[in-house]
Amino acid sequence: MRWFRASALRIVAHIGALLPLVILVWDFSQGQLTADPIREIQLRTGKYTLVLLVITLGCTPAYLISGFEQARQFRRLFGLYSMMYASLHFLNFIGLDYGFDFALIREDIFEKRYAIAGFAAFLVLLTLAVTSTSGWKRRLGKKWRRFHQLTYVAALLAVLHFLLQVKAGIRGPLIYGAIVVALLVFRIPMVR
Repeated sequence: MRWFRASALRIVAHIGALLPLVILVWDFSQGQLTADPIREIQLRTGKYTLVLLVITLGCTPAYLISGFEQARQFRRLFGLYSMMYASLHFLNFIGLDYGFDFALIREDIFEKRYAIAGFAAFLVLLTLAVTSTSGWKRRLGKKWRRFHQLTYVAALLAVLHFLLQVKAGIRGPLIYGAIVVALLVFRIPMVR
């Protein structure tokens, strides 16, 4: 019964993480992505990345507060889904938005502050995803856990990316930023 409950939770987690992608694909196929579908894809994939990053960071505090053991086990799952959405966000940017024009992409990435923050967040997430396997965990040993605390850096960079990109109404990025900072503060042993 315990195995079944754990499997059911894992299935629900996968469905919850994939549902936004299914809705995005459905809306795209039905022509329901506003007048600027590339921008809408960019906004949605960016939002899903940030939401899943926050959920990833919230797994340990959820375990520590509730004692719910499975919460810790979902960190990697949500982290990898966050990377998947970040990859879709980046691919939309370089493929659909810029048509793989690397001169234009390079110019944009290195000249616009929001693009620098977003690209840095993507690189951190990519590194974390590559090193999330058991093999890398063995190779890095005790350093692995410390290394994966870079998730907070990725989240803060993602919030900065969002904040620098909005032209009006910075409330959304500030809420995400406050949540990430609160989760980071929760990691301090005295606070915990």
